[in-house]
Amino acid sequence: MRAAATAPAAGAASYGELVERVLRGDFGPDPRTRRVSVAFTTRQCVRHDGRGGGYRNEVLSLRVAEAVGSCAVEPGELPDATVEGCVGADVARLLAHDLAPVRVAALDAYLSHVLPHTPANGARPCPLPAGTSLEKSRARARAVAALLDAPAGGTVLVVGVVNSLLEALRDRGLAYIPCDLKGGTTEWDEPVRTDALAHLDRCDTLLVSGMTLGNSTFEPLREHALLHGKPLVMFAQTGSAVLPRLIGAGVSAVCAEPYPFFWLDGGPGTVHRYGGVAS
Repeated sequence: MRAAATAPAAGAASYGELVERVLRGDFGPDPRTRRVSVAFTTRQCVRHDGRGGGYRNEVLSLRVAEAVGSCAVEPGELPDATVEGCVGADVARLLAHDLAPVRVAALDAYLSHVLPHTPANGARPCPLPAGTSLEKSRARARAVAALLDAPAGGTVLVVGVVNSLLEALRDRGLAYIPCDLKGGTTEWDEPVRTDALAHLDRCDTLLVSGMTLGNSTFEPLREHALLHGKPLVMFAQTGSAVLPRLIGAGVSAVCAEPYPFFWLDGGPGTVHRYGGVAS
């Protein structure tokens, strides 16, 4: 039985407007009064048992009070001095930083602080069981895929290739177009497209990584979904507290996964689903 979702507590019409509203103090305390106390990066390399290939991740995370905000970056892309430069800086200053991942992580940390992932703010907690890295990856993928309201025989544009997510779509009999700036092939030797925008007209539904916030490819995808009335589901380690505020402005649903992420620990965890429909 599927249950209708609760709406998020507050939102904006675009990413840019969201930043402007945060700077105005529309969501809570003046961001000039909230400082980053801890900044760190997390680097990992993964090759699940039973999978033919692996991948690397790097994530910048900033702590504001009790909350941690994150933004994924390409491994090795972040200058070494970035972390030190963020510590002690106020959120407003970091929202004007030269580097987009810093701006996104700061926004995410602030919104995680003022609008935490709770039912009052529109979140539905979804437990992830303990398990191997692959078991947890598949559990997270099922939690994400449950938010998709894809038509029978439709095609999903997947931006940010995660093989467990593709596997979940295959299990539902859905066609997909895998896209990732890194290119390459999927676990099933399907070519990965590097230009997602070139394939928008071929899809009925979009399934997009929050990492698109950090590499500035998110807004064209959101605008396309809004203009054409297509469902846009986000899976978000990057910007887990940012993207729920854009539901209704092109974003249909979000599976939010704040730090620490499922791949860091074999124990049970939780993701938070917003919008859409879920079992």
